[in-house]
Amino acid sequence: MAYCKGLQRIGRLVGGGMLLLAAACQPALPPAPGPETFPPPTAAAGLPRPLAETRQLAISPLPTPTPPELPTPLPSPTPTLPEPSPTAAQAIAAITYTYRVLNRFPHDPRAFTQGLVYLDGVFYESTGLRGQSTVRIVDPPTGQVLQQVALPEPYFGEGIAVLGDRLYQLTWQEGTGFVYDRHTLAPLGTWSYPGEGWGLTTDGNRLIMSDGSHQLRILDPATLQEIERLAVVDAFGQPVVRLNELEHIEGEVWANVWQTDLIARVDLATGRVAGWVDLSGLLPPEERTQPVDVLNGIAYDAATGRLFVTGKWWPWVYEIEVVPLSGH
Repeated sequence: MAYCKGLQRIGRLVGGGMLLLAAACQPALPPAPGPETFPPPTAAAGLPRPLAETRQLAISPLPTPTPPELPTPLPSPTPTLPEPSPTAAQAIAAITYTYRVLNRFPHDPRAFTQGLVYLDGVFYESTGLRGQSTVRIVDPPTGQVLQQVALPEPYFGEGIAVLGDRLYQLTWQEGTGFVYDRHTLAPLGTWSYPGEGWGLTTDGNRLIMSDGSHQLRILDPATLQEIERLAVVDAFGQPVVRLNELEHIEGEVWANVWQTDLIARVDLATGRVAGWVDLSGLLPPEERTQPVDVLNGIAYDAATGRLFVTGKWWPWVYEIEVVPLSGH
């Protein structure tokens, strides 16, 4: 059952045993699908047509100065926390939400999705893999890529956020973030940060970044300096690691937990996980006829309350409704 699978995954994510994990190192990925694996989609297949032209990101020179590189952060010691001893009732209470599919939309099955944003009727999407990373604007009903900028090697695209007229994009291990005009995707500059970049979102005033650990970094969008950190812990006070793609939703940060079908709903004021959403089975077995990777990508339409989710190399973006489990 999907519910039991979710409980097993939570057991691996939290508890004393997870304190021994090194923070967030993504393993080698399967080979990216090539033309011989995925022929160009056609309109009849219901998938987006490939772009006729893709612009290459110009890294240098930049039209705006690069802010000074951040100093090396202080090490984050592993907290000494008691091992939880949850009762059966407490363990069952860990997963508090399931889902209902309301709609689905075509998604480029060659897109290794790392970040997803919905704003003003379009998706902004960041894709990963070295030599295949992009930032793009996508038409939701058709999945057609309307605009796209490619990142040169060795950059590996990660999370994105839109704040005002700017779009911010992280890279995985290169310590470099890119800033674009969100309307045209014209590059505006770069900034540097220590460690890895995974997910990115905004609460409307600040940027919120994940690095694969249990900590969220809070950035000043004007200077792109880190101004504070928020430790994410579960109901037992244990750190929740591998926080990946992020979306800010009404005072909470919803975080994909890498290599699981779980989304942690994090209280932005306290860092506590207020609930778990189990999306097991969202992409059914009959849709896994091509190589697909993990759940990754959360987008929220603040104007209507619609919620969208997808995954890496998934053929669909799903519009879902989050449903409390019976008894919650």
